[in-house]
Amino acid sequence: MAKLSSLGVIRAQGDDAAQFLQGQLTQDFALLDTTHARLAGYCTAKGRLLASFIGFKSAPGEILLLCSRDILATTLKRLSMFVLRAKVKLSDASDEFMLRGLVGDAASALIDPALPPWTRIESGAASLVQLYPALGQVRALWIAPLGTPEPVAPELESELWQWSEVRSGIATVTLPIVEAFVPQMLNYESVGGVSFKKGCYPGQEVVARSQFRGTLKRRVYLLHGAAAMTAGQEVFHSSDPDQPCGSVAQAARAAEGGFDALVSMQTSAADSGALRLASGEALQLLELPYPLLADI
Repeated sequence: MAKLSSLGVIRAQGDDAAQFLQGQLTQDFALLDTTHARLAGYCTAKGRLLASFIGFKSAPGEILLLCSRDILATTLKRLSMFVLRAKVKLSDASDEFMLRGLVGDAASALIDPALPPWTRIESGAASLVQLYPALGQVRALWIAPLGTPEPVAPELESELWQWSEVRSGIATVTLPIVEAFVPQMLNYESVGGVSFKKGCYPGQEVVARSQFRGTLKRRVYLLHGAAAMTAGQEVFHSSDPDQPCGSVAQAARAAEGGFDALVSMQTSAADSGALRLASGEALQLLELPYPLLADI
């Protein structure tokens, strides 16, 4: 079990909480029930991701949104600008909750490994959200009010949790990549992060056009290298050594040595040729842990 100090919580509370988020985020919150969570993006009018969330209904008229702490304040301020007459109050509730990441036996002891990702169950006062697995290991989020007894499990270093996040293939939007990608550039449409059946939200036209017109030229790929990698770092391809073909969305030190990274890059760069960092270190393409949704 890892302490997730890098995540914070935005609370949306009020009769219009779900409807408000429905009009702002890439996922369908109007149909959200208490047994599911949502991966969702918050986009600019040009479809570029300002933030990503894991959201779930914690009580009638209350939805909790988990996002990276380094962009929480800015994201909360921007969302609050559009509340207007909606009956919803947005607040930073990070100090009211404990967030833990569970892996392996610690996760499967509390949530059925057979449940699909983004399933939510209640365990006393806590909520458990099934995540995408990493390297065959079950993973889950544990979220509970401050003071709730924690699950009994060996401590997992935060660095190893971050590595499991990378190996799950799902990138979290952090400060270095704000406005860098449309959702499909992070494979969000393939992992339940975009609904193409819901109503309007900022950037919807761009996101939908990218999907339905078959214009997706960038995807997230899993890469490994010996040198350190950080979010925002450029990646190059042998076919054009001077022009970056992509950039790192999220990276972490690998347990077996070196670094693993989720790199959003041109799909053609994954077909053949060599990949490297600007400093020259070679990168190896690894297999994603999930299939990509085909262009429509």
